[in-house]
Amino acid sequence: MTKIHQTAIIHPQAEIDSSVEIGAYCVIEKGVKIGAGSKLYNNVSVFTGATIGENNEIFPNVVIAALPQDLKFLRESKDEFTEVIIGNNNVIRECVTINRATLHTRKTVVGNNCLFMAYSHAAHDCVIGNNVILANSVALGGHVNIGDFAILGGLAGIHQFVHIGAHCMVGAASMVVKDVPPYSLFSGNDLKFSGLNLIGLKRRGFSDEAIESLKNAYHLLYRSGFNTTQALNKIKETVSLTPEVQYLIEFIESSKRGLAK
Repeated sequence: MTKIHQTAIIHPQAEIDSSVEIGAYCVIEKGVKIGAGSKLYNNVSVFTGATIGENNEIFPNVVIAALPQDLKFLRESKDEFTEVIIGNNNVIRECVTINRATLHTRKTVVGNNCLFMAYSHAAHDCVIGNNVILANSVALGGHVNIGDFAILGGLAGIHQFVHIGAHCMVGAASMVVKDVPPYSLFSGNDLKFSGLNLIGLKRRGFSDEAIESLKNAYHLLYRSGFNTTQALNKIKETVSLTPEVQYLIEFIESSKRGLAK
């Protein structure tokens, strides 16, 4: 039987697996879905539009699927249905907020195996991949896209519409206003390139060939004096086109905000 504390308020039309644990003073609204093995500690609020997968651990005072902090949406569209979709095996620590989407995409998405440390925030229409870590008080603006295995240091601020590539690491208290390419290290305000995320790549089993090709590509991109277009052409001409380099090229070519320098 579902373990629901007697003080929790659960809408009768919420869909909650029988193995879910819900602590004291939680509020679960109409239409919310929560998968098997998930646990909500006390004082968690989950609003209409939320779908939460399996084996998630959600700590006190988390708020999921509250209306987006978007004035146009609040003025004109707040009765429209939008969503937050959270995958499996995530840990969401105290006072995290994950907002519903606007009509722009209708979905705010969190993948699997992520860690949201205390007070971190994901705004409307964000798409967060798998195995992502947001340290304490990281703030994601609307429409931010975070690739798999990215790590964002505490108090980092990410501007709306920024893309952060897979396997990169952003240092604490950084201000990110342009796209951060994959496999890299960036930090500071102003944000600056610090090299490849070598420790992370080695821990995750990237081959020597992959790492060497990325070193060559990043040398052209950030250490050669070329502008981004020139560096991209040189990468295509001279660097071994491993899958990792191909992903880097695709990331650069699809960037709308331009690359962080």
